[in-house]
Amino acid sequence: HVQLVESGGGSVQAGRSLTLSCVLSGDAASSRAKGWFRQAPGEEREGVACISTLAGSTSYGDSVKGRFTISQDNAKSTVYLRMDSLKPEDTGLYYCAADTWQCGGSWLRGALPGRYWGQGTQVTVS
Repeated sequence: HVQLVESGGGSVQAGRSLTLSCVLSGDAASSRAKGWFRQAPGEEREGVACISTLAGSTSYGDSVKGRFTISQDNAKSTVYLRMDSLKPEDTGLYYCAADTWQCGGSWLRGALPGRYWGQGTQVTVS
């Protein structure tokens, strides 16, 4: 049974930090790459960050580079997203994702087949 369960969202003031967690189970836990997307109301889903499960290499969307950090604890099948210097434009529903594709620019841009998704956790920055 595949599950991706996000937590850690909330409401914060601009400039503050927040850390999201995503616990993966089933086939998702052994995915080649894991990461985060976000979607603001009326906007398309945007790739935020991804990480390679084995190599630990990372890739970030341009809007979050230098502010967000993705990490993982493979023993716990968990991926994290630490968000610093939050801005109101970071507001949105943040989704955890995992699949067998390679983490990189294409992973963040594409709606790749076979991708697993979580239900999302809301982040509101004011």
